[in-house]
Amino acid sequence: MIPAKFDYTRPGSVEEAIGLLSENGDDAKLLAGGHSLLPLMKLRLASPALLVDVGRLQELRYVRDEGEDVAIGALTRHRDLEIDPLLDDHARLLAHVAGHVGDPQVRHRGTIGGSVAHGDPASDLPAALLALDATYVVQGPSGRRSIPAGDFHRGFLETALSSDEMLVEIRIPKRPDARWSFQKFNRRAQDWAIVGVAAVRDGSTAVALVNMGSTPLRASATEEALASGASAVDAAQRADEGSEPASDLNASNEFRRHLARVLVRRALEEVGA
Repeated sequence: MIPAKFDYTRPGSVEEAIGLLSENGDDAKLLAGGHSLLPLMKLRLASPALLVDVGRLQELRYVRDEGEDVAIGALTRHRDLEIDPLLDDHARLLAHVAGHVGDPQVRHRGTIGGSVAHGDPASDLPAALLALDATYVVQGPSGRRSIPAGDFHRGFLETALSSDEMLVEIRIPKRPDARWSFQKFNRRAQDWAIVGVAAVRDGSTAVALVNMGSTPLRASATEEALASGASAVDAAQRADEGSEPASDLNASNEFRRHLARVLVRRALEEVGA
């Protein structure tokens, strides 16, 4: 398929990019790695009149120590996350998940901000960030604001970003002693998850689900059961409560619910919950 006609520009700064978004509104779309937007354009599911290519803005490509948090620039590529020593010490779950995104070509080009802002519930990284209690920093014409990961995703391919805002940074609380697990069921190694689970245990246990609804979800019923003293096996049986998994060519609603319970049990056993 061939995308509809569009204009293309490459701003030299975040401020210039935001200015272009403000001027063009819903007709403009940000382009980072391109692995999410371009396929939609080829299928004519997205037809922006202007592509604003921010992929070369080096000011948004970093992983750095910010005291109690690790700060990650939105244009940091998956491969950079996979091998970063700071993440290895304080947020190993994220480094692990980044190392399993797509194939090496995707990981060397795709960005964490693009994965998050795209808003696909089948994406692994947003669920991992949800389990890690991440905060998203977005910037618009009026400055910056912070959005907790649990409030960022609003629906399928829908986020809290306004049309004149861009995601610029992700902050993760340091948890050097946390135990973690990532479980994923897919048909082939590079496929989207049919169901995935990210779990982090550091005193309490956080469990997030991939592809169990229109957004990344916390398995709240499981977390509550664990906090009340339930065993990992019993808590995992409540993993699908509150979820709305779709039925499609890959799996039925019922099969996804079964997978969620199985994978959550495995994750909880791995983190010692």
